[in-house]
Amino acid sequence: MRKVYYIYNPKTRTYDRIYPTMRQRAMSYLRRLFVGMGLGAGCFIILLLIFGSPSEKDLRVENSRLLSQYHILSTRLDEALDVMQQLQQRDDNLYRVIMQADPVADALRSASYGKTNRYEDLMDMANEKLVVNTTQKMDLLSRQIYMQSKSFDEVVDLCKKQDDMLACIPAIQPVANKDLKQTASGYGNRIDPIYKTVKFHAGMDFSANVGTPVYATGNGTVQKAGWEGLYGNCIVINHGFGYVTRYAHLSKIDVRVGQKVVRGETIGKVGTTGKSTGPHLHYEVHLKGQIMNPVNYYFMDLDADDYDKMIQIAANHGKVFD
Repeated sequence: MRKVYYIYNPKTRTYDRIYPTMRQRAMSYLRRLFVGMGLGAGCFIILLLIFGSPSEKDLRVENSRLLSQYHILSTRLDEALDVMQQLQQRDDNLYRVIMQADPVADALRSASYGKTNRYEDLMDMANEKLVVNTTQKMDLLSRQIYMQSKSFDEVVDLCKKQDDMLACIPAIQPVANKDLKQTASGYGNRIDPIYKTVKFHAGMDFSANVGTPVYATGNGTVQKAGWEGLYGNCIVINHGFGYVTRYAHLSKIDVRVGQKVVRGETIGKVGTTGKSTGPHLHYEVHLKGQIMNPVNYYFMDLDADDYDKMIQIAANHGKVFD
């Protein structure tokens, strides 16, 4: 019901009814309209501040998902970099050693863009540290993949040019050991079974029954075949290209000095002659006068998994026979 207004008239001592003009009515309506609109806008703003708009909710959810994905991507890049590091180590310590090539310089493998302004455009983003760090990891991985690919290309070229060398390089185990159960002791410092002191073990021991065949691990010429002090019955093969292998504690020698042998040919039998506490073969690899770890010279016998298993067995020392 519309309000009715009156004003006191002292002359007539009565209350006269007031009729507003059209202008007054319009102003009244406008005031009410603006007050209502202001209250409505204020309530709407308060609701937005408290609950947010539907689009803002969607953006917050999307940003949360993107942040989670960045964390996952960063973790996966760390794992990929670890795998790449293993490939690099095998390349430097195995493939390039075998091909007598220098290892790839660390500076080339790990070259980055840290001293450039490459990441400036990312610094004004939300969570910029995570974004920049992830981008840097991706750049580093891309660089290392490129360098590793170039390194493998170089190794392949060396292989193509050195077929004769590949035939001579020690590349198989000297006894049948596909299941790796014959691996007894690895290269490095070991407790001597007789003197009970720490001594350097210059090769690998393979436990096997007396009479088990012993194979030449690469093409070459027999340099020694006979008794050699603590080694007992021993065979030394010169493979050329700086490689020499020794097979010790044999029960039988089936080759003679000067004889040409090929990889996989039987050259003797496992025994326990010389300084030995049980039947086994002691095997050594020398390169240019330096004693090498034989575990790096079974690449024609072992796949990647078996290679890692062999390293673990050798690292755990195992039983030492000499």
